[in-house]
Amino acid sequence: MKKITRQLLIAFLVFLIFASILSFISLPAEKPANITITQLLDQIDKNQVESITVRANSLDIKLVGGAKQVLEKEPSESLSTLLKNYNVDTEKLKNIAIDVKADSGTKFWASIILPFLIPLLFILGFFWFMMRQAQGANNKAMSFGQSRAREFNPDKKLKTTFNDVAGVKEAKKELVEVVEFLKNPKKFLALGAKIPKGVLLLGAPGTGKTLLAKAVAGEANVPFFSISGSEFVEMFVGVGASRVRDLFSKAKKNSPCIVFIDELDAVGRQRGAGLGGSHDEREQTLNQILVEMDGFDPRTNVIVMAATNRPDVLDSALLRPGRFDRRVTLDMPDINDRESILKVHAANKPMAKDVTLRKIAERTPGFSGADLSNLLNEAAISAALENKKEVSEIHILDSIDKVLLGPERKSHILSTKEKEITAYHEAGHALVAHELPNTDPVRKVSIVARGSAAGFTLKLPLEDKKLHTKTEFLEELAVMLAGQIAEKITFNEVTTGAQSDLRQSTKLAKRLITEYGMSEKMGLRTFGEKEELIFLGKEIHERRDYSEKTAEDIDAEIHRLTEDAAKLAEKIIKEKKKYLDRIVTVLIEKETIESEEFESLFTRE
Repeated sequence: MKKITRQLLIAFLVFLIFASILSFISLPAEKPANITITQLLDQIDKNQVESITVRANSLDIKLVGGAKQVLEKEPSESLSTLLKNYNVDTEKLKNIAIDVKADSGTKFWASIILPFLIPLLFILGFFWFMMRQAQGANNKAMSFGQSRAREFNPDKKLKTTFNDVAGVKEAKKELVEVVEFLKNPKKFLALGAKIPKGVLLLGAPGTGKTLLAKAVAGEANVPFFSISGSEFVEMFVGVGASRVRDLFSKAKKNSPCIVFIDELDAVGRQRGAGLGGSHDEREQTLNQILVEMDGFDPRTNVIVMAATNRPDVLDSALLRPGRFDRRVTLDMPDINDRESILKVHAANKPMAKDVTLRKIAERTPGFSGADLSNLLNEAAISAALENKKEVSEIHILDSIDKVLLGPERKSHILSTKEKEITAYHEAGHALVAHELPNTDPVRKVSIVARGSAAGFTLKLPLEDKKLHTKTEFLEELAVMLAGQIAEKITFNEVTTGAQSDLRQSTKLAKRLITEYGMSEKMGLRTFGEKEELIFLGKEIHERRDYSEKTAEDIDAEIHRLTEDAAKLAEKIIKEKKKYLDRIVTVLIEKETIESEEFESLFTRE
C-alpha cells in the first residue's frame, strides 16, 4: 500500500511540473494569418486596418471587422521607419491605433531556460529513480540477516491468558512459576535461584503449545517474540546465525520478554548427521542458538520458550541444564479436558438447547484441542449453509464423522449388489464388536461413503484408556477381520473392500509380537530398532536385530494370530446370523444406524 501511495505521489508531482510549464504558453483561440509588407500597405491605403501592436520583431494586425494577421519585420527596423520608407500617407495612419509592447521577463526567461530545463529534469528524475531502486535493494540486502520474529506487545483486548487455555492443568501449573520469574525476578535472585533460560513445550500437534506460550506472555504482561525454526535457515551460510544474534539482541533490549521458537526441531536436530551445505548452515544456526542461550547474563530477564512434537531428534546440547531447563509435556486431553475445551470454543457460537458438550466430549476420544476447535467450526459452517440460526447436535455429530473420515461422497452411488455387500461387511464389524466383551461399544454403523471408505463402523470407548490388554487386542483383531468373514459366509466370495482392514490387522498383530511382547512363542522381548535418517526427516529404516529364522517365526506368529481372530469372528457370525441379517435390513433401508437403534436390534425377538 505504501509503495502504491509513493508512486501516485510521484505521478502527481510530474503532472504539476508539466501543468506549470504549459501555463506559460498561451494558445490563441484562432491562429492569425501571415501577410507581407505589400499587403499591409494596401490595407492601410484602403482604411481596412483598425490597430497595430508592435511586439519585438512581429506586428499583430487587427483589421476592421475583427480579423487578425501577423507580419514579421526586420529586427533592426522600427514600424515608423518602415512606413516612412514606403511613403505611407500620414493622414491614413491617424485612424489606426498603434501600440508598442515589450516581451515580459518571465516569458523571455522561459523561452531561454525551458529548452534546457525540461531535458535536464527528465535526466535527473531518471537517475533519482535508479538510485531509489538501488537503495531499496541495498536495504533488503542489509536486512537479509535481520530477525523476522513477530513481536506481540501486551494488549488488553487481544491478550491471551491461562483462562483462554482449557485443560492442560499440570502444564499451566509448571508455567505459573515462569510467570512469577518474569513478574518478580528479584525475590528469586535474592535466594540465589537462577531464572530458567529455556522452557521446552512437548506434545502432539494441536495440543496447544503455541497458545500456552502466548498465555504465559499475557499473564506476565511482557512482550512476546514469535518465530518459526524454519525462518532461521537460508541457503546462504551465516544468515541463520546472524538472525539468531539479531533476535536475541532485540529480546535483551525489550527485557523482560519471552522469545518463542515454534517447531524447534526444524533447526535443532542432532548435529553431524546432515549432508550438504543447507545442513551446514542449519548446524551453524543451532550453534549460535546454543551460544546465545548459554551467554545470557543471569540478570537478563529473557526466557526462551520452544515447541516441538519431535523431542527425540533434538540435539543433546539443547536439552542439557542451563539451556532448556524446563520441559513441559502437553498430553492429549481427557474427557474432562475435552469438555472444557469445547466450552471455550462454543462460547462465541449460538448453540441449540439439544447440544450436550459432555456427550460430544464422549464421542471425541483422541481429539486434540485443535481438532475440537475445527469440529465446532465445521458444525457452524454446516448450520450456516442450511440457513440455521443455531448449531444443533446433528451438525456436531455429522462434523465428527467428517473430521474422522472425510465428507460424504453423495455422488458415489453404489449399485444394489455393492450396497448389499457393503451392508454385510459393516454389519459383520458391528456384530462381532457387540458380542465380544472387551471391545469398545458401537456408536454408529453407516454405508454412506466418506473419504475412501464405502462405509464405516464407529466404535468409541466409554472412558479414556492409557493401558490395553492382550485380550482387547486379540478381540480387536477379530473385529477388523469380521467384515470380510461376513462377506465370505453370505456370498461365498470376498471383495477388495477389506483391503484397509487387512493392512491394519497385520500391523496390529506385528506390534503385539515385536513391540508389546504379547506372544508366548516369541517371548518377552522386542524385535527391530527403528533408525531415522535425519537429513531426510522421516523414519525410513529399520535395523533388524534378529536372525532370518526369527523373522520366519515372527511371520508364522502373525499368521497364527490373524487366523485365530478370523476363526473367532466366523464363529460369532454363524451363531448370530439372524442379528447380522437384521442389521443389514435396517442399513439398506436407512443407510445409517445410531447406537440406540443398534442396541434395540438385539433386544427384540
